Amino acid sequence: MRKHVLSAFLFIISAALQAQVTPSPDRAEGEGPYDRLIIRGVTLVDGTGAPPMGPVDIVVEQNIIKEIRTVGYPGLEIKDERRPQAGENDEVLDLEGHYLLPGFVDMHGHIGGRGQGTPAEYVFKLWMAHGITTIRDPSAGNGLDWVLEHKSKSANNSITAPRIFAYTSFGQGAGKTISNAQEARDWVNENAKKGADGIKFFGAKPEVMQAAMEENKKIGLRSAMHHAQMDVARWNVLHSARAGLTTMEHWYGLPEALFSDRTIQDYRLDFNYQNEQHRFADAGKLWKQAANRGSEKYEQVIKELLELDFTIDPTFNIYEANRDLMRTRRAEWHDTYTLPSLWKFYQPSRESHGSYWFDWGTEEEIQWKENYRIWMDFVNDYKNRGGRVTAGSDSGFIYQLYGFAFIRELELLREAGFHPLEVIRSATMYGAEALGWEDKIGTVEVGKLADFVILEENPLQNLKVLYGTGAIRIDENNEPVRVGGVKYTVKDGIVYDAKKLLEDVKIIVDQKKKEENTTIKQPGLDW
Repeated sequence: MRKHVLSAFLFIISAALQAQVTPSPDRAEGEGPYDRLIIRGVTLVDGTGAPPMGPVDIVVEQNIIKEIRTVGYPGLEIKDERRPQAGENDEVLDLEGHYLLPGFVDMHGHIGGRGQGTPAEYVFKLWMAHGITTIRDPSAGNGLDWVLEHKSKSANNSITAPRIFAYTSFGQGAGKTISNAQEARDWVNENAKKGADGIKFFGAKPEVMQAAMEENKKIGLRSAMHHAQMDVARWNVLHSARAGLTTMEHWYGLPEALFSDRTIQDYRLDFNYQNEQHRFADAGKLWKQAANRGSEKYEQVIKELLELDFTIDPTFNIYEANRDLMRTRRAEWHDTYTLPSLWKFYQPSRESHGSYWFDWGTEEEIQWKENYRIWMDFVNDYKNRGGRVTAGSDSGFIYQLYGFAFIRELELLREAGFHPLEVIRSATMYGAEALGWEDKIGTVEVGKLADFVILEENPLQNLKVLYGTGAIRIDENNEPVRVGGVKYTVKDGIVYDAKKLLEDVKIIVDQKKKEENTTIKQPGLDW
């Protein structure tokens, strides 16, 4: 295979072979699952797009929702005769006035690698502290065996971690370049035998892509793709969707499918893909080269993707530093919750992936702001026509921190034009559908697993209350106070104190800072 094709995903494949993160320790947190758990008095946002309803009582037996009962009216005292009755051995959580949502699904959840220096416990607890009960690991960057081991432990709840879906990088573990259709089909079947849930593609020659995607679909596995720029000129999102790809990541390959007056992106003439400032700066000009909103080409692409039941996982947050580097770099959670090794990984570097701040300025940010506007319009239009859009964070790169970045993704979906209920649906039900687990998770319905996000504030009024650091208000004394943060994350019927999980992360970070005698400092400065 050509060297420049390998460069698109060699970083992740080499990580799988060499850079496993520290495994997660045995679970020491969480209460349950209980023989019978009754959660009383919550306002329910069920994830389907239905408006909030409450107060309701929810009955869980072990890890299965058995009953959801409306027990009264807002502002009136709840009458005991309306409620499910608690037995002597039942666990009861009286949470009147709280909001309860389905557990969140992060569709792009890298667990990290040696470069980031992120132990699994650190990553998992940041996710769980933000209500993320399911993640899709796109490319199994710590090796498939490692990811499957943690997937099994999470399923057994022997570790504190979200449910894990393992998508292997195409070609990972093959020991050679996959160069023809038969080799592609053989690898796909071997990947399934090893226990992978799906495949993440980056690019290859068309006959290899066609064979691999068709075979993967035939055997019933799902797939994701980052349409890397080295191959997108001959294989864009439409090619992938027609061949059987189920989910696209980011947005590469989509503007190329919308080209009407060119066939190749208008690259600067000294462009070098290995220079990541070239790569990301030019990417910020790409959506302006696509067909105009509402044009025949634009509508044709949307229509075909809808007919193919295609899922878009935009990961808006991971590129946000491109349009406002200072805002993203100075996010308030970095000082407390970002590991020194991860902060070092983020710093300007010609080597670390996503650390391309060689000379990033006002002009690049303005281009990216325009890029976002057009990109968001397309994603919102796709949603409005009935398309499935999910929420994924791609954390661990470009100043985006696990857990916090997922909540930022929800805010950016809101910016794109989604109603808050549509945002929650993308973060829950649509994620479950894209994974093929809609009969088990994604909504709060009788018969499904007990995965919940519980908080004291209404997230529909302000998504910021979902951040671990909460949202700012003024109290009756005219003093600023913090409100919100997830209070409880429930996964498989086990109730976790989300704020305690976040405190555990702070302890991990403080210990590393002490060991290394370091603090978070801004690039090129002593503070």
